[in-house]
Amino acid sequence: MAKILGGITTSHIPAVGNAIANGLQEDPYWKPFFDAYPPIHEWLAKVKPDVVINIYNDHGLGFFLDQMPTFAIGAAHEYKNEDEGWGLKPLPPFPGDAKMSWHIIEGMVKQEFDITSCQELAVDHGFTVPMQLFWPGLGDNPDMPRAIPISANTVQHPIPTLKRALDFGKALRKSIESYPDDVKVVVLGTGGLSHQLDGERAGFINKEFDLMCMEKIVSDPEALTKISRHELVRQAGAQGTEFLMWMMMRGALGDNVKLLNQNYHIPISNTGAGTMLLECV
Repeated sequence: MAKILGGITTSHIPAVGNAIANGLQEDPYWKPFFDAYPPIHEWLAKVKPDVVINIYNDHGLGFFLDQMPTFAIGAAHEYKNEDEGWGLKPLPPFPGDAKMSWHIIEGMVKQEFDITSCQELAVDHGFTVPMQLFWPGLGDNPDMPRAIPISANTVQHPIPTLKRALDFGKALRKSIESYPDDVKVVVLGTGGLSHQLDGERAGFINKEFDLMCMEKIVSDPEALTKISRHELVRQAGAQGTEFLMWMMMRGALGDNVKLLNQNYHIPISNTGAGTMLLECV
């Protein structure tokens, strides 16, 4: 039977990929951000997950505004990264787990979530940056797990509510734990926290709201479901809607979690960047 070990949150801003490519981890601008990750590397090296469920939002590479599924799950044997600018070379393909993907898709549909299944899926920085942050070296890292991407719509309104996101995670947990093979799983909730990249509030960050969300997502995630979509945009900015992917991750962890590590840093690319390591207990 598959077992969920824990969940990890991280920002996935594309500038991080550029910083990694150029070795800027010790640069004064970047160091407070990258300092959050060594304790997580140690935990991952200890527990050695076989599969990572990477919950992210696509930014126009795999999907676009004319065709934006609410929830999509990759069911491919590998996932390819493509050119997103910055002058960076595309990363090597990420190995998938199609067998487990189809099991999860079947389980989610059985629990009445309508899923877009993707037997081919190009993955952008929303997926690739977290993989680079948690498994440095990617294919050269002997502990790099197989990946199953789950894309959520945080861009084209109407987006899911935070309650729907948490419920998705709860259904995802049941689907994973019903998988018959002995597989160790870690779930990533990526994106955010508060940020707005355009419009009159460009550069908006709400540290107080971010820290409240980081506290409640550990102890009382149900309380966060009372935040409406409009209120989320008001409090966290237009792109702060990515917090719903944290809620999807949290729902997959069950009722009780232990906070092992956290970091909050601003402003990296005008984003409130939060990193958390939650272990299932």
